[in-house]
Amino acid sequence: MEEPKIIVAGHVSLDMTPSFPADRGSRKSLNDWIRPGKLVNVGKAEMAPGGCVTNTGLALHKFGADVTIVAKVGNDAFGRQIMERYRELGVEPKFIVSEEDNTSYTVVIAPPGCDRCFLHDSAANHSFKSSDLDYEEIGKAQYFHFGYPQIMRQFYRNGARELTEMFRRVKELGLVTSLDAVAIDPDGEAAATDWRQALANTLPYVDFFVPSIEELCFMLDRDRYEEWQRRSGDEDICMDLSLEKDVKPLAEEALSMGCRGILLKCGAAGMYLRTSQEEKMAGIPGLSDPAAWSGLSIFEDSYVPDRILSGTGAGDTSIAAFLYGLSHGFGPEECLQLATGTGASCITEYDALTGLLPIEDLMKKIRGGWQKQHFIKE
Repeated sequence: MEEPKIIVAGHVSLDMTPSFPADRGSRKSLNDWIRPGKLVNVGKAEMAPGGCVTNTGLALHKFGADVTIVAKVGNDAFGRQIMERYRELGVEPKFIVSEEDNTSYTVVIAPPGCDRCFLHDSAANHSFKSSDLDYEEIGKAQYFHFGYPQIMRQFYRNGARELTEMFRRVKELGLVTSLDAVAIDPDGEAAATDWRQALANTLPYVDFFVPSIEELCFMLDRDRYEEWQRRSGDEDICMDLSLEKDVKPLAEEALSMGCRGILLKCGAAGMYLRTSQEEKMAGIPGLSDPAAWSGLSIFEDSYVPDRILSGTGAGDTSIAAFLYGLSHGFGPEECLQLATGTGASCITEYDALTGLLPIEDLMKKIRGGWQKQHFIKE
């Protein structure tokens, strides 16, 4: 059987992640670690490619998928470092190299036991546009995944019309499509986009929408998102959510906008899958068993990780595992297990890829009774 070809396009950056010592005191939030005027002793900084195309694309490659990675970088040291790392891993990046823009970078602040904080410059990602894509080459693939339009200016300005047009063109080529999201800076220009309308325009061309619960809530219900922020304080929002009152209503609203399925990343709590009825699911090209994928409402609790070093890339790599399962004929429950298992594996290392297990080993660990943890409220 020929390996299905997957295009992963979107945001790329060089991530710099300083390692923090294991907490020896009572520090439980980021504010306990980072304070104005305070010196924090850290360890070696890991420097590695990041962003959706790296974390999702290279994870798919590590799983054995036939993946093509498309992004935009500058002609500078950061861009060359990203491309060199890709080649070391056996992937030739299909990058657009800009002479005018610098390469994006991110400083990841991820103390143990705390949610992460990012210092980010989108740089060349801002000038990446849909016309940069080679649609003739895309037409030779079976899957198209795009990530992080919320920090790519061409894809969020003007009501995200570029995003809608890109997905319309790809969908017309007959591919299975998926769309990931990223956190929006409440004070940035992307926050002014009417994301509800943008999603209503774009999701009819998206088979699987795969944002986090916080990202979706920000785009659909800003007031609720801010109430969640107040309620959770410095703690992880996902640890204080109700499945019935918070997760399901947002998923149902997104589904009603036209996508065929929505997979919500709920942090350490797990993932929630909601799908359309069979008639609509049958419209996904090559789906092995549309009936088995129809009308689903499944919350998959997370697995207990062997250790926790960093959450960097956990969401992106879990989506890679879901897409791998989907493209290889796995059923929905197995795809969810692969996704949550990969998220739990990812956080055992500082970078996004080192902790990932081969699909066969991951399934063996899952079937061997890997312990689950239950955080979500009913």
